[in-house]
This record gives sequence, structure tokens and C-alpha cells, in this order.
Amino acid sequence: MPDNLNERDIGWPKKLIAGIDEAGRGPWAGPVVSAAVILNEKNIPDGLNDSKKLSEKKRLYLYSSIYNFHSVGVGISSIEEIDSMNVLQATFLSMKRAVEDLNPQPEYILVDGNLDPGLNFKTKCIIKGDSISISIAAASVIAKVTRDNLMLKLDKEFPNYNWKKNKGYGTAEHRNALELHGPCKYHRKSFSPINKMLGVN
Repeated sequence: MPDNLNERDIGWPKKLIAGIDEAGRGPWAGPVVSAAVILNEKNIPDGLNDSKKLSEKKRLYLYSSIYNFHSVGVGISSIEEIDSMNVLQATFLSMKRAVEDLNPQPEYILVDGNLDPGLNFKTKCIIKGDSISISIAAASVIAKVTRDNLMLKLDKEFPNYNWKKNKGYGTAEHRNALELHGPCKYHRKSFSPINKMLGVN
């Protein structure tokens, strides 16, 4: 389970430390969403963990608790941005927007993964950080629930792809729907198999 050792090593809770994580780098459709969270030490919710390891019910409970008692910022990069600058740079942009959305601003950031997004803050990258740091775990919950909710809205507009279930990821069901109906405006044209269907090199 994640703990607060990385945060305390840097000076939390006296220092404002934000955990950052993203959701949606891999799917064929929809935006990429990042979240930044500064935790209040007096209201740490029980059961914080990598969002992928939590049930939907637990994620929703934690999402509400984090928003109610902690500082949260969210940043989104669009399908067009993903296609124009590649998904990694679009992810870094969404992280930048998430930090800009934070109030107050952090003094230090902890980022999931091994790549520094270059946000002009003192930064520590932590591989599998959403399973190690409670701040990053909190950000992973906010990012995933936010993106899942966006995909539910897009599913109502384009129900053929069953995004309410697969959230835009490349499942066999999603591939079959693509072959039957073709891509829509929310598909990432830079991603295979969409680019192959559109004849984009």
C-alpha cells in the first residue's frame, strides 16, 4: 500500500507537496487527463491506492473524499493535441494544466513514472508511484474517475463503441466496433489501428 515516506522525506506536511498522475495515455479514443493533489495530513482517506487496484465503488468514495478535504487540480489534453504533439507531450501538457489548476501552488511535486514533465518545480519521479506515494495514489484516483466520467458522456454521443465499459481502450469489442462503424471524431488519428483505417501514415 502507498505510504507518506516520500512526502515526509521532502518536508511534508510543512511543505506543500503535490502528487501527479495521469489516466488515458493508452486508449484509442478520448482525452488524456492528469490530476495534481496536495494532501491535508489531517484527513487522509483510508484505502488510498493505485486507482487500477480499487473497485469502482471505492474509487468513487475516495474521489469524493479527496475533493472535499484536499487541494485538487485537473488538466486535460484533447484528442487534437494528442494527435498533433504525440501522447507523451500531450500528457505533460495535461500535467502542467493540472498543476496550474491547483490552489495553493505546490513547492515540490511527485510524479508517477520515470519521466520528468518539466514543470518548473522541484520534482521527484517515482516508478509505480501510484502504489508507493499516497499523494500520487490520490492523483491517480482523481485522474481516472474524471476521465471515466468524460468517457461516459462521450459514450452517450457515440454508443456504438461501448465506451461506458471499455473507456476507449483497445479491447476486442472496441476493435470490432471500429471495423463495423469506422472511427469517429473522438478517436485518436495518430494511433493504430485508427490511422491504418484512415490511411494515415
